[in-house]
Amino acid sequence: MMEGCQGAARLRTPTWEEKKCPRCGNMIEIFSCDSQMACEKCGFVIYNDQLSCVKWCPKAKECVGEEMYNMLMQVGEKQKGRQKETA
Repeated sequence: MMEGCQGAARLRTPTWEEKKCPRCGNMIEIFSCDSQMACEKCGFVIYNDQLSCVKWCPKAKECVGEEMYNMLMQVGEKQKGRQKETA
């Protein structure tokens, strides 16, 4: 992953974050390079917030790499489907 926007040339070290599972309250560890992570206790899947800029940025594929880009776009499609179901 590259530091900053517009395909900056420096690679960035992935960051680590803990999020609370909305289903069971267990803490879920997720790295910035992970697109999603399942709760070890109940299996609920949380998604990484990184997806937001990947949806619109013309340099996204170059920035995060083709494999990560494709994975994030698949996650975005799943999220769209869920939003339509709840609307």
